[in-house]
Amino acid sequence: MNEKPATVDFGAPEGFGAHVFRVEIPAPRMGEVSIVEDYGYRGSEGGIPRDEERVVLERRVWSQISDVARREFNDRLKALKLKTGRWHTGTNLVERLLGRELCVLAWAAEKATDEELPVIGSKWAALRPEERWWLFMVTVAEAGLPDDHQRGWRRALHLALADGDAPKPSKRRRRPPEPDLLTMPLFQTMP
Repeated sequence: MNEKPATVDFGAPEGFGAHVFRVEIPAPRMGEVSIVEDYGYRGSEGGIPRDEERVVLERRVWSQISDVARREFNDRLKALKLKTGRWHTGTNLVERLLGRELCVLAWAAEKATDEELPVIGSKWAALRPEERWWLFMVTVAEAGLPDDHQRGWRRALHLALADGDAPKPSKRRRRPPEPDLLTMPLFQTMP
């Protein structure tokens, strides 16, 4: 029973009804890219919308951040022995937690200059997934819609991740993996 679940694109479950993020990439080169949170079966129930558009990016911004996200997501998918993905024209499905991380990157980059985009990409890549999830949660609570780009945490994300110098070209050294917090003695049962 150790079968890996069937996934599409970036770790999204293959079946219908899963909570995923959709990245809509239009065919025209100058078309805007939108990231939409799709609640799946939970949508349209109990006041939860079917889906919510989270951010709309200019194509020049998407072109510069998409490779950073693809590399990061594929590294993690490979570690789990799942199929890797690539961005393509049309609808790209992204697993729920990876989608949250992508939103953090997109929110920080949406109004950035071309000089700030490499800095944002490298600082985002340096964050741990748990840090990105937390940033998504605090940001979406106040400023999670496309027109909220100058509000609260959304604005703070840009300021925090755009501050600094562009990374120097060098071989990227990965941070060593940390032991999972759930394996701490506190959570182990006694014999």
